[in-house]
Amino acid sequence: MTTDPIALTADLIRCPSVTPEEGGALVLLEKLLSDAGFACTRVDRGGVPNLFARWGERGAKTFGFNGHTDVVPVGDAAAWTHDPFCGDIVDGVLWGRGATDMKSGVGAFAAAAVDFVRETPPEGAIVLAITGDEEGPGHDGTRALLDWMVAEGEAMSVCLVGEPTCPEILGQMMKIGRRGSMTFYIEAEGVQGHSAYPHRAKNPLHALVDLLGQMTAKPLDEGTEHFEPSTLQITTIDCGNPANNVIPAKARATVNIRFNDAHSSATISAWANGLVEGVEAASGVKFTLSTEVSGESFLTPPGEFVALVARAVEAETGVTPELSTSGGTSDARFVKDHCPVLEFGLVGKTMHQVDERIEVEQITALKSIYTRILRDYFA
Repeated sequence: MTTDPIALTADLIRCPSVTPEEGGALVLLEKLLSDAGFACTRVDRGGVPNLFARWGERGAKTFGFNGHTDVVPVGDAAAWTHDPFCGDIVDGVLWGRGATDMKSGVGAFAAAAVDFVRETPPEGAIVLAITGDEEGPGHDGTRALLDWMVAEGEAMSVCLVGEPTCPEILGQMMKIGRRGSMTFYIEAEGVQGHSAYPHRAKNPLHALVDLLGQMTAKPLDEGTEHFEPSTLQITTIDCGNPANNVIPAKARATVNIRFNDAHSSATISAWANGLVEGVEAASGVKFTLSTEVSGESFLTPPGEFVALVARAVEAETGVTPELSTSGGTSDARFVKDHCPVLEFGLVGKTMHQVDERIEVEQITALKSIYTRILRDYFA
């Protein structure tokens, strides 16, 4: 008896696991995996639900899957064609929050792993590390699983993250790395005054605009071998001033940067601080620069693992996957410090949207791809 990844995904969708609620999703997976002989451990931390499952001996050659069962909020439920947590299949399409991102990926790799160890037990081990906090802050999700693994002497030799990676058709793209992501929160403090008497004030907006102009004056780089050019976007500017004749005392801005492997968060911070010091000296306005780093850029260089996954994708889909580092961040940014990591999953067109949905044939095909990857890895 094989494990149906479509039915499993539908059951997971029916679990209302909006971050950080577990919603029954990990309980469902723990039972499925335990019944198949996986040793399961809940690795909850900070109120975040996480599940670790291992089949096979510790210390053996180990293939790991990573994914998440938490989902983003549904928004206006009345705007959905079908209930966001219905898990209904209509005309070959599975509907519900998480259908694309990424209960389908978890359903496919869990089904592949269960059937693989039942039908062709490998000489090695398989690990599933599944979190309930990928869509949230991420501090106690995959990070907690990896911290626990280190403490317990657990390890993955390689890891595949089942995030949706394909823009238009299944097999089109796999991720061999990701850009880094960081945010600057900038505050400029001047001297409030009357706009008719600017010599008696010190306008923080002028200084802030100068700084932002320097930040955006030229590209951070022109891209690298495996990465597109880094990007810098001003996402907000505000001074909270309702009066047209008052020079405000303070002004704030937020800048988000997605950077490639030509940089690190440290080098970009040094660059930004250098610009701040220059504007401070020229304007007399005091700046405070706070930095939040979501993740550093990373790359799993093309090699044996990358080639194995790419061959499996092409064999099952007839499509040669593009090796990409595009998109936002994922939990692969944490796994990369543990072992070589790649990402491959379904077409992500409807993720986070109203009426999130996926064609069920993609879920079946994804299970077949994951099964072939396991078979080839342990061959």
